[in-house]
Formats: sequence, structure tokens, C-alpha cells
Amino acid sequence: MQQQQDWRAIRSLLPYLWQFRTRVLLALGLLLLGKLANVAIPLALKKAIDALDVSQQAVIYLPVMMLVAYGVLRLASSLFSELRDVLFAKVIYQTVRKIAVQIFDHLHALSLRFHLQRQTGGISRDIERGTRGMAFLMNFMVFNILPTLAEITLVTAILLYFYPPIYALITTGTILLYIAYTLWVTEWRMKFRRKMNEMDSKANNLAIDSLLNYETVKYFNNEAYESDQYNEQLTIWQQAAIKNQISLSLLNIGQGVIIAIGLTLLMLLAGQGVVDGMLTMGDLVMINAYLLQLYLPLGFLGFVYREIRHALTDMERMFSLLEQDQETVDIAEAIDLAMSQAEVCFQHVNFHYDSNRPILKDIDFIVPAGHKVAIVGASGSGKSTLMRLLFRFYDPQSGQIKIDNVDISNLTQASLRHAIGVVPQDVVLFNGTIYHNIAYGATDADRTAVIDAAKRAHIHHFIELLPAGYDTLVGERGLKLSGGEKQRVAIARTLLKNPKILILDEATSSLDSHAEQMINQALKSLSQKRTTLVIAHRLSTIIDADQIIVMDKGVIIERGTHHKLLALAGHYAMMWALQQSENMGSTNTRDN
Repeated sequence: MQQQQDWRAIRSLLPYLWQFRTRVLLALGLLLLGKLANVAIPLALKKAIDALDVSQQAVIYLPVMMLVAYGVLRLASSLFSELRDVLFAKVIYQTVRKIAVQIFDHLHALSLRFHLQRQTGGISRDIERGTRGMAFLMNFMVFNILPTLAEITLVTAILLYFYPPIYALITTGTILLYIAYTLWVTEWRMKFRRKMNEMDSKANNLAIDSLLNYETVKYFNNEAYESDQYNEQLTIWQQAAIKNQISLSLLNIGQGVIIAIGLTLLMLLAGQGVVDGMLTMGDLVMINAYLLQLYLPLGFLGFVYREIRHALTDMERMFSLLEQDQETVDIAEAIDLAMSQAEVCFQHVNFHYDSNRPILKDIDFIVPAGHKVAIVGASGSGKSTLMRLLFRFYDPQSGQIKIDNVDISNLTQASLRHAIGVVPQDVVLFNGTIYHNIAYGATDADRTAVIDAAKRAHIHHFIELLPAGYDTLVGERGLKLSGGEKQRVAIARTLLKNPKILILDEATSSLDSHAEQMINQALKSLSQKRTTLVIAHRLSTIIDADQIIVMDKGVIIERGTHHKLLALAGHYAMMWALQQSENMGSTNTRDN
């Protein structure tokens, strides 16, 4: 199973490599030239030493050509290696960029259900480790494992050609034992690495979650609790990290013992050959040079294999993100929304997140073009779910949602969402400037349009009083602004988007009475020319609605204008009376 996952991760890189096949082939050509130069170096060195050996000949001469050839081969080996890296750099980093962007796009394409369950810190760490591992895998697998194996083959062939078979036998035996030991121990070690990755992601997620909820931690005086939780995760990570390091040391010791034994045996054989007159000093130096030349990259091969296994483990979690299915997808024949009237229609819609817990039951209503329809009801009655369905964050299990008599499931999601603007109850801003957050409603808008939207949202004057004005940083999730200020930034952002359909989800819930009155005036003028769906808690804000729909436990129980619903003396009238008494009570409290 693990091998299948590893090969799948490796195969996933092949299409990206194929895009750069010319560069890859040139790089492999330079690699081959470099290895041939590398293998020829000991041969040139042997010739030079034999020419200088007084015991081999009567006349000693300086082997200029051999020494020059030795230097040229050294230079060529290094030069070809560097040119290869230059050629392959674009292949590596462009592939990393493309896959990272692909994962980023895929995460945005996943359903709201996934993002409500995700752990942001863990995901960010998985992507970081995965892309780093991918770059390592592409570079070292192509340019270290394959060339090292090629070099082993060439050296073994040379030893077989020039010397008795025992030399090649010891060399290949040592190499095979080294590789087998490395593979066996590395596979055993991988469980510690996986545990390290798992706990690292959990600890990182806990830290980010705790910092994002800094104020809540302070409210409940739970700094010590958060620290203990973080320390608990890091303690498990520490234990796995220590085991990982111990196992690494055992691996390195075993590799060192195997190489030392093989090298010693070969040098004893070569030394005896020189004493017996079977070999020259040049032969001894050449064998020693080949062994060092072979065992050094072989030692590095062990490191590379370990790191490749680590990289594949890191890539597992990253590529698992790409395997997450998109819950809501465009059909093959999806069309762009060509809006004319902007009429919204819910036809017998049923929806649930969990089949054991229905959220919406037979919801049926129309929001005529240019009209304002309000949805009211207790928390959990399904009001906000209507907004999510209209945005196609989810698809209903049955029924239809239509815009201008076209089922939204037949529309492209991009065109659908382009036509809808929303001011949510819980506004979350980007960690940037106020200007950036307003301009996010229409990224191609100029500064004049952004400022105009701010004025219409009654936040321009407040921004102008800030030392940095529109360049003021709002902090992570907009924490530097009050709830009302964030709400008005969100309203300005939606005004800038200028949508045909407007959704106000408790849009004035965070505002004081004075600010609420100003915003309601802006929203009223905005909604006059737009189809508007208002999800309201304060009933005083929806008196002018063309129709009010009252929901309870996912069912529409009443509908009509404000005055008609009061005349019914039903659920809405009871909610109105309760809020009026609460308002009277708060007014009396302030007067006292």
C-alpha cells in the first residue's frame, strides 16, 4: 500500500517533467558527460603516477599531457554538474509553483463543508513540507540516485576489465549490502518520521488556532491551559524526533561499518598486489581513487534515499488535499448567468447537512425583481442556510433555486456569485489595509470608486481621521477595528461590487443606533433598484420589506407584510411585541 502511494506521488510529477522534456534531456546529457569525466579521472591519475614511478622505468619524464588531462577532467566534471543544475532549476521550481497553485485553487474550489472542518495550521504546514519535499525529490532522484547507480556500473566494469574478479566482487558485494541495509533501516525509521509530521501539524494548528483566538484566551485567563496543550503536542513530537535521531545514528553507524570493511579489504588486496609485483603504484592509487569516488556518493546515496522517503511521506499529506472531492461542481453544459430581471425563486427546497437532521423543509417563495424580502426566525431556523444555497456553497437534496427562471445548478458558479453581493453578520477582513479590504469588492476599481463606496457606507469620515487613512492596517481578521467599523467596511465592499442581487445577513447587527440609522438609509437606497434578501434579527429594520417570511425549525410558518403579520397575531406578532418590550426596557434603563 505504501509503495503504491509512493509511486503515485512520483507519477504525479511526470506530466510536469514532460512539459520540459528538452531541458530534462539536455540536463541528462550533461549528467552523462559529467559522469564519464568523473570515471576517467582515476585513469589519468594512474597514467601520471606510473610515468613518475622510478621502479617501472629507467627514464623518468614529466607526464604533462596526463596531468593536464587530469585537471581538465576535474574541471569538466564540475562544469557539467553546474550547467546541469542551471538547466534543471526552471524545471524544479516551475513545477513546484504550478502544483502549489493547483492545490491553492483546489482548496478554494472545495465545499464550505470542508472548510468548516479544516485545520488551517495543519494544512499550511502540510503544503509547506510537501512542496519542499517535491523539489528535493525531483532534484536528487534524477541527479543523484540514477547517476550514482550508473557510476557504480561503470566502475565495476573497469575493475573487471583491468583487475581480477575479486575486486569487482568485493565492490559490488559491499554496495549491495550497503543498499540492502539502508533500505531496511530506512523503512523501519519512517514510522518515526510520520509521527513527527503528524504531531508537528497538530502543534502548529493548535498554536495558530490559539493565536487567532487571542482575546478569548485572555477573557477566560487560559494562557497556562493553552501552553499546556501546546506543550503536550510538542512533547509527543519530541519523543518521535528523538527516536528518529537515534535510528538515524544507527543507520549511519551501520553504513560506516559496511563501507570501512569493503574499503579495507580492497586496499589490502591492492597493497598485496603491489608487493607481489602484480600491480603498479598507479594501480593502487587508481583503485583507491575509484573506491573513494564510489563510496562517497554511495554514502550520499544513503542520505538521498532517506530524504526521498521523507519527501514522499511529506508529499502524501499534500497530495491528499488534491484527492478531496469538490462537493459542488459546474455541470459540463453550465452557462453564464445572463441576468435580466434578477428574480429569485425557491421552489420546494429541502436540505440537510446530515440526513438525520433536516434543516430546510419544502421552502417555497419568490423574491420578485427589485423587491425586498426579509427572512426572520429564531436561531437555527435555517435563515442563513438559504443564503448558502443561493450562493451554491451547497446544493439542495430536492427542489430548485432559480434566478430569472433558470435553475442555478445549470449556471457557472463564477457568474452566479458575480451577480450576488452579501453583507454577512460575522465580517472577517483580510490582514491588509482598509483600502484593500474595500477594493476587494471590485479589484479593478479605481481609488475614486473605492472612496465613493466608503462615503455611501458612512465610513469615509472615520477613515480620514485615522493617521494612515485608507492605508491603515486592520490586523488579522480585522481585529483592529470594532464590530461596527468592520460591518461598514463590508457594506462599502458590497456597494463597490454593485451586485444585481443583494443579501443582507444581519447587516446592521453590530452597529449602534445612530450608525444603524445611517447605514439603513444607505442600504434602503441601494436595495431600491436591486433584488434584496434580508436575513434579520431586529424586526425594526425590515418594516419596509415587500414581504416578510417567518421561519421556524426549517419551515415557513407565516408570510406577509409587516402590518399583515401583526394583524395575524401569530408568531411574528409575538416576536415584535417581545422586541418592543426589550427596547422599552433598555430605554427606561438609560433614562434612569
